[in-house]
Amino acid sequence: MEAILKRETHSSRAVASIIAAGLVAGLCGYALLETAVRAVGQPPWLVDPLAAAEQAVALPNGVPPLLLGVIGAVVVMAGLFFFLNAVLPGRRARHILRDRRAAVVVDDEVIASALARRARVAANVSQEQVMVTVSRQQVQVNVRPTSGVPLRPDAVLGAVQDELRDMALSPSPDVRINVASTGVVGA
Repeated sequence: MEAILKRETHSSRAVASIIAAGLVAGLCGYALLETAVRAVGQPPWLVDPLAAAEQAVALPNGVPPLLLGVIGAVVVMAGLFFFLNAVLPGRRARHILRDRRAAVVVDDEVIASALARRARVAANVSQEQVMVTVSRQQVQVNVRPTSGVPLRPDAVLGAVQDELRDMALSPSPDVRINVASTGVVGA
């Protein structure tokens, strides 16, 4: 069950792994081909391995600085892509609902919708006046009150916390309520 939950809440690194393996295999295959062609005495297909090695050692002689800068930027970006894929956690915007019998994974947008409905009812405002964002560690509830109608932030906070407690999310995020200083004209 834990393996299924981890697979559903974390993004796969398969695409980056396949790209890296393809690049390494392609470079090794090309080097093997050029070496074999040189070993049988034939001219190189694209670049002579010895000439390429000599040119690499002699860098930056004979190469325009702009070209060196572009090549360096491309290599840095590729390295940064693979490094960040390896280091960052790769979590998806999902939470786990704890249940003994089933593996339940819920998208953060669904959780935000349920919490917005509960906050809207507790604040007695319209749907457009409540916006909820859910992240792994925090739930942010933004409420714009109706002008002239008092709003109790503690009632909204309590309602949202009750809803989160009923959901039994893992990990359980903290709740923050922001009440706008300006109101909306009521209908």
